[in-house]
Amino acid sequence: MLLQINGRKIEVPEEIGTVEQLLGHFGLEGKIVVVEQNGSIVEKQQHRDTSVFAGDQIEIVTFVGGG
Repeated sequence: MLLQINGRKIEVPEEIGTVEQLLGHFGLEGKIVVVEQNGSIVEKQQHRDTSVFAGDQIEIVTFVGGG
């Protein structure tokens, strides 16, 4: 399935059906992230129930501590 993620077209396995599975595919489960899908923020508690479709535009923002 072809998605646009952070401005780049990326092919992901067809079995990825939710935002939660997409984050797991990229090793981001349990990390603090903000996800935007087609211009709308997906709340963390909705990651499991929000479907991902071919052609979706996804932005994933991660937070990195530092000092």
